[in-house]
Amino acid sequence: MHIVVCIKQVPDSAQIRVHPVTNTIMRQGVPAIVNPYDLFSLEEALRLKDKFGGKVTVICMGPPQAEEALRKCVSFGADDAVLVTDRAFAGADTLATSYALAAAIRKLNSEQKVDMVFTGKQTIDGDTAQVGPGIAKRMGLQLLTYVSRIVETDLEGGTITVERRGEGGVQVLKTQLPCLITMLENTNEMRFASLPAMIHAAAYQVRKWNKDDAGIEDLTKIGLKGSPTVVSRVFGPTPRSEKAEMLNVETSSLRDVSLNLIQSIFTRHPTLEEDLIEKLSA
Repeated sequence: MHIVVCIKQVPDSAQIRVHPVTNTIMRQGVPAIVNPYDLFSLEEALRLKDKFGGKVTVICMGPPQAEEALRKCVSFGADDAVLVTDRAFAGADTLATSYALAAAIRKLNSEQKVDMVFTGKQTIDGDTAQVGPGIAKRMGLQLLTYVSRIVETDLEGGTITVERRGEGGVQVLKTQLPCLITMLENTNEMRFASLPAMIHAAAYQVRKWNKDDAGIEDLTKIGLKGSPTVVSRVFGPTPRSEKAEMLNVETSSLRDVSLNLIQSIFTRHPTLEEDLIEKLSA
């Protein structure tokens, strides 16, 4: 069994900088981490490897410094690591990113058949949750999103059964392999890397692919040229003018605190009380 896990190195959310002209995130010189959501996917892939054997390959599209994120994944137990890096990829949006990653995964599939592709549900720097489904669409893979648990994997029958969280509850879905799975957060707990594994990862030679190595055929579909997304403006949230109000619950009863809280809400929103009365009387 061959499992590919797509990861992304994201800037530390406390030190994000935005380019003033292109409105894209500036990643050079910014402290970076592995996207936390991707680690849940990596752990699930490693658990399947522990159970059934096989190989786990981590792949990342990004700048050269993303090699450190891949080494971290190798220290957790990944068998191979591929960094897809080229200046032609700079400024890529989710459409261009999914095109490049899909091409690279096809290249991996030509080396060894890929049975599953894992991604995190989204990244903390984009929050779009579009790359995983985009890869599945381009490769013709069955797509399972927001997966909370893998119930059963039947390698002989070529099927997988998962639990998927939806707005109305939990769905139990069964599909054929190969497939692409996006894992939810807090579905497992990432293992710790052992000291020998960290030493192995430090010396591991990460494979680096440029656009030609990854099998990119149409250069108009990568980088800024292949990114139809237009960011008109980027801004930080303005601080609220009103500060939080503290309620004293030690000297008052629960009933008095509740009444005072409701009265404060109605005072701040004068029409709310009338709207509630109208809806209750309807």
